[in-house]
Amino acid sequence: MNKGELVDAVAKSAGENKNTVDRVLTATMEVIMATVTSGQKVTLVGFGSFEPRVRKERDGRNPKTKESMKIPETVVPAFSAGKSFKEQVADNIEEIKETLKADKKKS
Repeated sequence: MNKGELVDAVAKSAGENKNTVDRVLTATMEVIMATVTSGQKVTLVGFGSFEPRVRKERDGRNPKTKESMKIPETVVPAFSAGKSFKEQVADNIEEIKETLKADKKKS
């Protein structure tokens, strides 16, 4: 599902027009990104949390030259699913497997 499809689904579910939903969704994403960028965590109870995480320096390999190299420490955005979200996914494991198989055959 891409952003346009998400806007359509939310608009239908909420009974709102697509322009309003698009503006609210865009604003929500911007606020989440700005908050995480400032080093803070955003928690949506039951859904999950967005937070910055430090990825430590590590050894890597240049794929072209196969030469060893150091990959520097960096900060990346991360998402952790909440308990309710995890349970909902786990409860639908067979349906999800079938969808994944069907998607794999299409590509």
